[in-house]
Amino acid sequence: MKKSFYILLFACTLIFASCTDDLDQTPHTNTTSKDVYSKAENYKAVLAKLYASFVTTGQEKDGNLDLESNSGQDYMRCYFNLQEAGTDEVASTWLEGDKVYDLTYLSWDANDPWVSDMYYRIFYTIALCNEFLRNAGDDQISKFTESEQADIRHYRAEARFIRALAYYHALDMYRNIPFVTENDPVGTYIPPRYTASQIFEYIESELIAIDDDLLNKNTIEYGRAPKAAAYALLARLYLNAEVYTGTAHYTDCITYCNKVIAEGYTLESDYKKLFNADNNKRTNEIIFAFPVDATHTVSWGSTTYIICGAVSNTSDYQKPEDYGVTSGWGMFRIRGEVPALFSDKDGRALFFTEGQTQYLDVIDNQSNGYFVEKWTNLTDAGATASNTVDGGVNTDFPVFRLADVYLMLAESVVRGGSGSSTADALNYVNALRQRAFGSDYATDGTVKQAEFTADFILDERARELYWEGVRRTDLIRYGKFTTSSYLWQWKGGTKDGRAVDSKYNIYPIPTTDLTANPNLYNENY
Repeated sequence: MKKSFYILLFACTLIFASCTDDLDQTPHTNTTSKDVYSKAENYKAVLAKLYASFVTTGQEKDGNLDLESNSGQDYMRCYFNLQEAGTDEVASTWLEGDKVYDLTYLSWDANDPWVSDMYYRIFYTIALCNEFLRNAGDDQISKFTESEQADIRHYRAEARFIRALAYYHALDMYRNIPFVTENDPVGTYIPPRYTASQIFEYIESELIAIDDDLLNKNTIEYGRAPKAAAYALLARLYLNAEVYTGTAHYTDCITYCNKVIAEGYTLESDYKKLFNADNNKRTNEIIFAFPVDATHTVSWGSTTYIICGAVSNTSDYQKPEDYGVTSGWGMFRIRGEVPALFSDKDGRALFFTEGQTQYLDVIDNQSNGYFVEKWTNLTDAGATASNTVDGGVNTDFPVFRLADVYLMLAESVVRGGSGSSTADALNYVNALRQRAFGSDYATDGTVKQAEFTADFILDERARELYWEGVRRTDLIRYGKFTTSSYLWQWKGGTKDGRAVDSKYNIYPIPTTDLTANPNLYNENY
């Protein structure tokens, strides 16, 4: 059992319900805000709910859903599918049954269920944060002791971080979106449409504003966001700024990567341990994670979806117990282009190949494409961490880790940003390569300056970060997601791949919200 503040979820008396028509409304509760926020200790319990909104679907293991309109999927299951299913990193098995046909072939519209579920999950989390912040102002908390007020100010900064992260996901996937904060009225208020540039500026200002009130990594409980999480989110925002606003911010990206590095993080020596059921112990490299606990934050999405989904339910060769799962779901494999990026000595090439073809004659044939062995539900000792049929897996999802920061800095240097040097950037990337290649690093893994290009870094990001929810964003930043400059099998619905309309760089606002909010519209759908 993981010892994190998520256990407080059981102490939280709030029962959050539907929040789908007006994105600014207060989540319905069985008790009033006046009751809940009458005690200082309740603020932490509600904060736990904000964090847990990324990995759970409701207040109970198999019921009491947060969203009535949601199809039962949690935030991270939606996020994984929208960031990975249409890229070279995932080949889905149940195209029709799991309703990922259009995500896979880059052919969705404003009625797609996954596009809608992700949108409403994002704004549900934003609504929770807004309601928390409405009740956490200086006037509201003045009745508590000085020590309690100091704690709540930290919680308040974390709520603003969580909201900024959700808004970042909305920006990255939907671009021009409704905008609402705790300062707006609840009930019948119709949020305005903010442009991508306005959302970018808001996220940037929020993350900078909360710096003094976030705790550092040595003084905060596991599962909560330290200062470095805000720095890492700013770095990711700046890395993609040209996509969002038309203006590059590579120097700013380097600045905040350096701030993360200065916090004292170090690389974990064993890459595999970053993705097992004891990865909550990897706080040397993992900056911020979504805890998934088979007792306290049971999730059938998030990492349960990733781990069980990557184990075959038809193979004569692959054994579920080798990954700490009770049975495989056979949900997806990886398309052949990504394994082709790895050399034989690269220890990050964690693929199950027996009985599998590398490339895909048929995308939904389980024997086509390798299964990914990167994620497991095994402890450091190799034991099964939980009964996955009863409670899902026990493996946390790393949202930010030092390896990604190294690669963001390196790309920003290569793209002309200042604040670091090519030599330093190359050293950071080679540190990742040294971990990956081990004793073969000197002969097979070292990257020379002549090889150190933007395209190399894109490939290195795939090798280091595959199935961590960044591939779609990376391919868009490089102009490769919808264009013919990079084709992979079944891109656009054809075996050899094809370019698709550039509108698919952005997901549409769901039809249901276009109807509810006359301020919203989609340019190309």
